[in-house]
Amino acid sequence: MATNPADRVIWLDWLRVTACFLVMMTHCCEPFYLGGEGSLILTRSDAFWVAILNVLPRASVALFVVASSYLQFPLHYSTGEFFKRRAVRILIPFAVWSLVYAFVWGEPVQNLKDLLLNFNYAAGHMWFVYMLVGVYLLMPLLSPWAEKVGKRELQVYLAIWLLSTVVPLLRQWIGGPAPVIYGPSGIPNAARYPLWGEASWNAYGVFYYFSGFIGYMLLGLYFRKFVGQLSWGRTLGMALPLFFAGFAVCSVGFLRGVWADCGGEFPVEGPVGLAAIWEGPWLNDTFGVALMTVSWILVFRKIQTRGRFYDKVLLPVSKASYGMYLSHLLVLGFISGWLRTALGLGADGLLGVWTTPVQILCSSLLTFSAVALACVLLQKIPRLGKWIMG
Repeated sequence: MATNPADRVIWLDWLRVTACFLVMMTHCCEPFYLGGEGSLILTRSDAFWVAILNVLPRASVALFVVASSYLQFPLHYSTGEFFKRRAVRILIPFAVWSLVYAFVWGEPVQNLKDLLLNFNYAAGHMWFVYMLVGVYLLMPLLSPWAEKVGKRELQVYLAIWLLSTVVPLLRQWIGGPAPVIYGPSGIPNAARYPLWGEASWNAYGVFYYFSGFIGYMLLGLYFRKFVGQLSWGRTLGMALPLFFAGFAVCSVGFLRGVWADCGGEFPVEGPVGLAAIWEGPWLNDTFGVALMTVSWILVFRKIQTRGRFYDKVLLPVSKASYGMYLSHLLVLGFISGWLRTALGLGADGLLGVWTTPVQILCSSLLTFSAVALACVLLQKIPRLGKWIMG
């Protein structure tokens, strides 16, 4: 991102701040289907609220990748300079906050040992950084191609990627007993069903190299190179059908899974793997999320004007958004727990069936406001601020 405010891409600042709020909203929804033995939905109304309020923000992580791709891809400078800049911006704050979580949650000694191999699972949102680093590793390799790629060629690759987003849904629709599939790490994953070249000894099926977040990197490139300004009529004419179609795929898929496991009776409870199956239709690399991501981008690209609110409020928050992402769970857990105690749970709560949505939205707004204020102030600390916030 350009450091000179006059050179900034205004709509990306709005997108980044919104995506940051949506991430927090996603995490505020989790207590309403994760709990007990690992998976727990207390009431029928809670299932519907999760299907609405946990689907609305599901494109948040994809939007971060699109924003990074739009600004960084293809590379504007040498590979060495690119990685140097990304290390300062991404890896140092990540290391700082990983250490914070290691000492705040769980057993510090074990947490520090775990950090040698992976993120601390108590701070599960840190998976995002590992994924982002993987995308950055590919950018220098693909940059020469990205400089020359034509519109039609890029559309073909995006179409192949979009087809790959249907694969996770097919795995669930196929049904039946799923054999154990071993991924690149050798970790057995019994939830997958082998498709098009996959087998117990091979996870590299036909879509392996086209799936995942690489598609969002290409999507950012496509919008920057080939999509001009559209009228509001044309924008909404494309964005609204895409959003509602994506929303329907994710929501209906989630409710279908919940109903299959509960038989119409609530509460429904089980191991954490049960929630992982419920989440299948709204994972980041699925069709519905991809459609909603395109919809968000189309709308945000219409924001081109700046004013006092942008300069004084939104821009500082946008600059601190990475630090907000890394640190927000420290605040979110406290606020969410406090509201659950104050308002009660489910339909028996203080506000009846409205208890759950009020808790989710209030937790999101309060967490976002508190974290934004703290991170903007931390970023102003001379020299130290950039190492903490990125």
